[in-house]
Amino acid sequence: MEKLLVTGGAGFIGSNFIHYMLEVHRSYTIVNLDKLTYAGNLENLEDIQDSPRYHFVKGDIADLLLVESLVNEYKIDAIINFAAESHVDRSIMGSAEFIRTNIVGTHALLEVAKNLSVERFLQVSTDEVYGSAPFPKKFSEESLLHPSSPYAASKAAADMLALSYHHTFGTPVIITRCSNNYGPYQFPEKLIPLMISNAIKGRPLPIYGDGLQIRDWIHTRDHCAALDLVLHKGELGKVYNISAEEERKNIDVVKLILRKLDKPEDLVTFVKDRPGHDRRYAVDSQRIRRELGWKPTISFEEGLESTIEWYLSHQSWWEKIQSGEYREYYRKMYEER
Repeated sequence: MEKLLVTGGAGFIGSNFIHYMLEVHRSYTIVNLDKLTYAGNLENLEDIQDSPRYHFVKGDIADLLLVESLVNEYKIDAIINFAAESHVDRSIMGSAEFIRTNIVGTHALLEVAKNLSVERFLQVSTDEVYGSAPFPKKFSEESLLHPSSPYAASKAAADMLALSYHHTFGTPVIITRCSNNYGPYQFPEKLIPLMISNAIKGRPLPIYGDGLQIRDWIHTRDHCAALDLVLHKGELGKVYNISAEEERKNIDVVKLILRKLDKPEDLVTFVKDRPGHDRRYAVDSQRIRRELGWKPTISFEEGLESTIEWYLSHQSWWEKIQSGEYREYYRKMYEER
């Protein structure tokens, strides 16, 4: 299994995964299929764009014929599906694109995997499909799904589709559900990069509600290592929760960022909470630890420190995103082709 089709590979976790896999598996070739929506940024992969082991294709995962042609052309062994509309706030403002990409797109990928006998189909999902977890409960892979937002509901639907393809057709599906990621290349609308970039600029740090929402944080490199393990050794038809067991209140994360940047806490600004905001996410990751031997290697303190350093040293990267300059560059680049 040396030829991978990674969908949504220009996004945050997808681009980190591509870097990780090319670094760890020297014989692997990766095809990156990405629509380059607002969160897709080819600058994330600029350092490998000329590698003979990496190929980028601009396209939509819902385009079944395109996906089919790529699997045939590159003799793809496995599909890893990161492609998703993923921002909860945006799904509340308008859910149509979430349904199309997260459900219709996943269906197209599953059809190709089934028809062309792909060896593995890894559906990268989210802990948000379980809904809010009352303390001290943690959700296991057998817990009922209770998504709260249109985003989470679309991911839950995609999971059910994927499992149905395994049950009905024998499609070699595996699903992962990970807790909140942070690290390099994360789009600066998400909590940690937004707080870091605003703090660097001395801007207000907007916190929803009372800021006491709890999230379980994992560095994206630990997540990528878990995905690599599940792809190669996971049991078909199974779901694997991935968690570093690093639960933090949002307000505590923000204050820690401010301390590390030596910025005043009066930059914190509490804003109206979003509708249906889940209070706490928490998943039990004992299955992947017990059955596959995975464990996280990066503590939250260490990971946050390195993430802050990355955003400090890559200021032009996130400034171009915030200004929209990055989108204009790639729009012109593809119009000229």
